[in-house]
Amino acid sequence: MFERTRESINAYKARDPAARSWLEIYWIYPGPRAERAYRRAHFLWCHGHRFLARAISEHAKRRTGIEIHPGATIGRRLVIDHGSGIVIGETTEIGDDVLIYQGVTLGGTGKEQGKRHPTIGNNVLIGAGAKILGPFTVGDNARVAAGAVVLNPVPPDSTAVGVPARVVRIAGERVHYADDVDQVSVTDPVKNEIAELRARIDKLTGILENKGE
Repeated sequence: MFERTRESINAYKARDPAARSWLEIYWIYPGPRAERAYRRAHFLWCHGHRFLARAISEHAKRRTGIEIHPGATIGRRLVIDHGSGIVIGETTEIGDDVLIYQGVTLGGTGKEQGKRHPTIGNNVLIGAGAKILGPFTVGDNARVAAGAVVLNPVPPDSTAVGVPARVVRIAGERVHYADDVDQVSVTDPVKNEIAELRARIDKLTGILENKGE
């Protein structure tokens, strides 16, 4: 437990430039407090003390604003930045070195039995307000943009954005879709209308000048 705590504090210091000391991280930051409560609750959950496990997780939710179901599986060096509004469902699996920002939901769609929540790989970043819903995998080193709603698997080393989310980069290379629009080359419809009106005016002016002669 001590080794995990030290790893967690070092992860926060490495990823949060506002972190000034291990005392501040350990006693004040809501993320480590929520994770410590989760570790205790998870132990009890796995040993059949499920009522007590849920009581601990509910108490931690009220204290930190972070809801982690004691049945979830969480790896090492998780960093929860800010944390308010985070929800992690019962069958969620989270790998090592994951960074999660505020307002994230790792949830289900409400229709499945058994495995209902996502599996998050190692070294994944999940942006503020992102929703990952369903029993699929977000691969290692993936990035989920702020506000994205992810309903399908995300490959390793990729970036997913949008509502619903789609993968826009894999291993640093942009993914092209059939319906992609070149935002640089799009013509201005107002400019086109003005050009057409000018052409008509020039034509009418020429007709009138010829009649005047």
